[in-house]
Amino acid sequence: MKMSPQDKKLDHMLRSSTLVAGGFMGRDRRSVREIIEADAAALAACGLNAAMVARRMRELTDIGRRGLGTWVDADGERLQVMSEDYKGMLVCPWGHAGHYHKRSTVVKAGADERMLTWSDLNIHLIEAHGFFEGRGSAFRIEPAQAAEILFGKTTP
Repeated sequence: MKMSPQDKKLDHMLRSSTLVAGGFMGRDRRSVREIIEADAAALAACGLNAAMVARRMRELTDIGRRGLGTWVDADGERLQVMSEDYKGMLVCPWGHAGHYHKRSTVVKAGADERMLTWSDLNIHLIEAHGFFEGRGSAFRIEPAQAAEILFGKTTP
């Protein structure tokens, strides 16, 4: 599918380091639309969608904020979460109004302590755009891993 001029501009911005170090696309050569479609399909295979993942990430971030940088139990003994705030704000590369705190949330799951890390901007990108970032980017979230850690679901 041919990219529109707006899609080309967005793709270029996501690949640049203008908004975040290393950009949002990492080493991924797929277009932003291809990434979004593939990630939506991976979530659908787990019975989930981007809104459900973003909602769960926001819930866990809120729980983690209560711990002021220490681990907090969430979901009984299945998950532990920690959130840490940093100075500054991030903006949406799609140009949405609003700024997102430079907060990092980490979730540990299970006895093997599998981890998933995200920022407040990740939550917005997933919720508003279905965008989990490109492969190789610093904050890429693999949808299947998110389904497994956040919901205990595995791909069929």
